[in-house]
Amino acid sequence: MMKKWWHDKVAYQIYPKSFLDSNEDGIGDLRGIIGKLDYLKELGVDIIWLSPVYQSPFVDQGYDISDYYAIAPEFGTMEDFDELLAEAKKRGMYIIMDLVINHCSDKHEWFQKALADPEGKYADYFYFRKGKDGKAPSNYRSYFGGSTWEPVPGTDQYYLHMFAKEQPDLNWENPELKRELFDMVNWWLEKGVDGFRLDVINYISKEEGLPYGNESVGKMMGYVGIEHYFYGSHLHDYLRELRCKAFDTTDAFSVGETPGVGMQMARLLTGEDRHELDMIFSFDHLETPGHTRFDDYRYDLNYLKQYYTEWMEGYGSGCWMSLFFENHDNPRMISKINEDPEYRFAIGKLLGMIQFTLRGTPFIYQGQELGAINGSFTDISQIQDVESRNLYEEFCRTIGEEEALRRILAGTRDHARLMMDWQEVCRQKNDRESIYYFYKKLIALRKKYPALVYGEVRIVHKEKKNFFAWFRELGNEAFYVECNLSEKQRKRPPRPEGFCPLLSNYSRIGSRMQPYEACLYRFKKEAAVCGEGSAKAPEGR
Repeated sequence: MMKKWWHDKVAYQIYPKSFLDSNEDGIGDLRGIIGKLDYLKELGVDIIWLSPVYQSPFVDQGYDISDYYAIAPEFGTMEDFDELLAEAKKRGMYIIMDLVINHCSDKHEWFQKALADPEGKYADYFYFRKGKDGKAPSNYRSYFGGSTWEPVPGTDQYYLHMFAKEQPDLNWENPELKRELFDMVNWWLEKGVDGFRLDVINYISKEEGLPYGNESVGKMMGYVGIEHYFYGSHLHDYLRELRCKAFDTTDAFSVGETPGVGMQMARLLTGEDRHELDMIFSFDHLETPGHTRFDDYRYDLNYLKQYYTEWMEGYGSGCWMSLFFENHDNPRMISKINEDPEYRFAIGKLLGMIQFTLRGTPFIYQGQELGAINGSFTDISQIQDVESRNLYEEFCRTIGEEEALRRILAGTRDHARLMMDWQEVCRQKNDRESIYYFYKKLIALRKKYPALVYGEVRIVHKEKKNFFAWFRELGNEAFYVECNLSEKQRKRPPRPEGFCPLLSNYSRIGSRMQPYEACLYRFKKEAAVCGEGSAKAPEGR
């Protein structure tokens, strides 16, 4: 695969509202981010992904954009944003923005003009349809609960919204809309932005006529109607057009959020010869099969092993993975694996070991480098997330208030949106045994040894439950990684000859692996075989 500038980089997602509040108004802001660029640089971060900072009513916390060309006053000014770009570039860092172009806010000028003139050009920027027998045009279900169709007061018309009713979907069949979107993307690229994360980008192509959804398919896939829009017939055309008319002009980086897209479709979206997306976020590994985000259960790391084994071996040399466990839409991974505080730091380091030694570009979510865990919410009044609040009302009608609250607290997006704990940052920076230092060392090793970026991945011991191991090999460089995926000790499988300890999340590497132990070894031709039970890991693990 041809090397790209983003292959060997480490990305860090910032949720601006909760990263750092510089003016003590309770809301994180751009000046807070500027003030912490040195922190991110010291950690080893190269790419900063900003969740939306555009003008917005914040019904969906900024993913409902009312002006693509303006910065929300809550976050600062365009001058602040320009300073952020300039300061990042001084440090050799890249800025990518969230690009939310499947939908916009109902307060956007386009939608307001569409409501004011149903026969005007802006009405076709959206999906307006007449109701059928006094009911919605089709049976599609919104991701935030209820129907995807919202009636327009005083008319027989409805408009389509896959998410909140304040987020009308944009009609990509309209060439004028596409031109306006491409112009907007180029405006930001000319400003100096280095790329975009594209929000639910695989939803932009809807099946012509928006036919009724198959209830059986909807039950299987979770949402009625999803087969008519999650991978539409024009998706590849739209993405190639976006790439050609915007991204390729500056070699901009693109990573698509693509719910429901498996490996085969991912290849078609990201293949080197496809000219569509550089990478995608696949979410198949965030929940074990048979579970959803709102199920209260313990995540089985053996499924993570299975998932990464399949993708590392099957995705293909012409595609490049995103490596992530957390983002602004999901609970903290440590809490899903094991809530026992005894294992918090071991699990945090284990996840880092997996993320930084497999093939792909790692994406850290703010606080992950500290081992952040879920919040301690106890009441629905503490929840701000529109998805969670809407689903709570639905659940209350079907399973009662107590069970509804339990499910919401298991999966609410608010867990990841709590304010960054900067006191914990200071504590961990002064503790050489901390998760922060472990991440810093892993990132430094990844930057030092090309085999940890570009090397072949060879998974071994596939049949061993609760054990995950692999080699990274490139030229004369070779590394070996072994991970205990459970809270129980286990006998350590024989280590390959010539590989000596480089990094571990425990102080000693003995004959038995400790709970959630993770070790990285480097091959040294001149080294003798490392003795079992006697090899001590380097200081500052």
